[in-house]
Formats: sequence, structure tokens, C-alpha cells
Amino acid sequence: MSPFTFNTAPSLIVGSGSIARLGEIAAQRLGPRVLVVTDAGLVKAGLIEPALHVLEEAGIAVDVFDAVVADPPEDVVLAAVAKAKDFEARAVIGFGGGSSIDVAKLVALLAASDEKLPEIYGVGIAKGPRLPLLAIPTTAGTGSEVTPISIVTTGRHEKKGVVSPLIIPDIALLDPDLTVNLPPHVTAATGIDAMVHAIEAYTSTSPNNNPVSRTLAKEALRLLGRNIERAVHHGHDIEARSAMLLGSMLAGQAFANSPVAAVHALAYPIGGHFGVPHGLSNALVLPHVLRFNASACEAAYAELAPHAFPELEGSASGAAFVEALAALCGKVGLQPRLRDVGIPQEAVPMMAEDAMKQTRLLVNNPRPLTLEDARAIYEAAW
Repeated sequence: MSPFTFNTAPSLIVGSGSIARLGEIAAQRLGPRVLVVTDAGLVKAGLIEPALHVLEEAGIAVDVFDAVVADPPEDVVLAAVAKAKDFEARAVIGFGGGSSIDVAKLVALLAASDEKLPEIYGVGIAKGPRLPLLAIPTTAGTGSEVTPISIVTTGRHEKKGVVSPLIIPDIALLDPDLTVNLPPHVTAATGIDAMVHAIEAYTSTSPNNNPVSRTLAKEALRLLGRNIERAVHHGHDIEARSAMLLGSMLAGQAFANSPVAAVHALAYPIGGHFGVPHGLSNALVLPHVLRFNASACEAAYAELAPHAFPELEGSASGAAFVEALAALCGKVGLQPRLRDVGIPQEAVPMMAEDAMKQTRLLVNNPRPLTLEDARAIYEAAW
């Protein structure tokens, strides 16, 4: 066995109705002044009100930053940091999808240290200290509640990551009740994103690819693959929602330690330039990247196939796995081609060049990928 490290959130609180415990948890672990980082949509929907109520009942002073947007730019992060400092927050709660939790991670770090955001992009650069941090996901997709990664949009279109075990939340609270009203298209896109995390973690060429991550990835695919259609088409099925939320978290633990690769690298320019949600961006290139990788990891894909698709038990192959994933994206209502989301074919060279800048991710791909390969994949996806 090769040496490896495995980091995850120290405390996991999982279960229907667990949001009711937030007050006691915060009183014990977070302190008297908490900034909640979220988005305006969750505030408007009233989803955040129960959390604020239990915090206030526990005697905790709360302020809310609700200006998080998808693919958050640097100015949103800095505005949230400024609010945390003005409020004199002693802890941070990230409440929402991956973007809100990613911003919360950086707020906890930057509000407690003298570090500057442009200086901590990359792996292992952030030094801290940081404020106590609790994450409450309202989507089953990013796994951000257990990862050491925060993604920020820099400039107009490029994405950069802050990657450090320092920003893994202290507590992840997973309440599937918070996900039952997710629209079907969001459920579908975030669910596919979680499946990509598991697949890429399992096949990553990272030196830290390890048996713990691979075991978690297989269980994540079992939960996600067998429940995503039910969660999309029957959103109030709490068992399906619970399985999706747990599967997303397990996939997050897996890729947090065995990092993702070319699917994500090629997805970033799609979201950065054209505003396509991250999960859908992944889905658009997923089968094409996996077909490209198949010659390097046929056996691994065949191993994963029956976990996600029990009908492939006993006859699994890498090719069957890829085609089943492509079919699944259609079954949950996701657009199959770049042209379907308004991306012009002439954008292919630009996206390929931008994808090649994602060296942090491409280094983990099981098959080396060139600029020409990236162009060919985008062309196939178009």
C-alpha cells in the first residue's frame, strides 16, 4: 500500500430534522456571534428562517450575508469578509449550495487572518488561522461541506481554487428536509456533479489516490446512481433525498483526498464563459471525457459500473458504464449537447485553451490530455 493522507470534516451530523439541533450545536461549538453566508434565493424561499430562529433561541447573535451568486467572483467573497469583520463574527455558517459554502470557507479564513485572497490561490498556501466553520448543504452535489477546496471566479471568466485542509469545515450538518423543494433540473445537475466526483476520485492518478477514497466513491455511486431518477421525478421522497445527500457527501470525501480531473477541467470554461451551472457543465462533457479516458481505465470503469447501475451486474464493461451514464443524463432531463445550452461551435478553440490552464486538475487525469484532445472532446460534445 502506498502512503496516503485522508482529511475530512471532524464532525458529521446527518438526519431528517437535524436543523433543529443547530442552536445547541452552535452554542457549544461556534460561540456567541455567527455570520450566516447564503444566497438571496434561499432567503426569499424562507428556507433559512428555521435556522435563524433556532440560533436566536439559543441566545446567539446572528447576521446574514445573502449576496452569494453562482460561480462567486472575488468581490462577493471580499464583501462577505467585510461584513464578518464589521459584525465581529466569531464563527461562520455556510448555508446553501456549493457556492455559499465555498464563500463561507474563505470568509472564515480571511476574517481571522491577514492573508489576501489573490495570494492564497493554489494548493497548501493558506496558513490561517480561521474562525470556526459549520456547513449546511441544501443541494446534493458539490460535497463542499467536507472538502478542502473553495472555487472563485477571477477576472471575467477564469476560475481558481484555494485548496487547503485548513478550510475543511469543522462540522457538516446534513438535513435532507432542506433539499426536498429543489427543482428537478437542479436536483439532476447537482446529482450528476456528485457522480462525477466519485468517478474521477476513483480513477485519479493523484499520488494520494487511496483505498479509503475508492471505497467511498463506490458507495457514493451506489447511493447516487440508484436514487437520482427518483429524487428528480419524485422530489418529496425523503429516502431518495437522504440517499442523494449522503452520496454527495461521500463523493466529496473521496475527491477531497483523491482529486478530480479532466471532466472538471473542461467543465470550468463552459460555466465561466457561458454561465452554465456547474453540474450541467460536467454532464455536457462527461461521456466524451470518459470515452477519451477509456483506453487507460477500462477496468476501473467496469468495476464502478454495477455500483451505479445494478442492471450491469455480471456484464459490466467500461463502455457499458459510459453509455449508461450518457443515458442517465437524458433520463433526468439534462441537455445533451453544448449547442443545446447556446454555446456556439466557434467557441471550441477558446474553451480548449482555457481548459488547458486547469493544470491542478489535468495532472490527475488517467490519460494525458493535449490541447488538440480538448478541442476534439468539445467538438464531440457540441
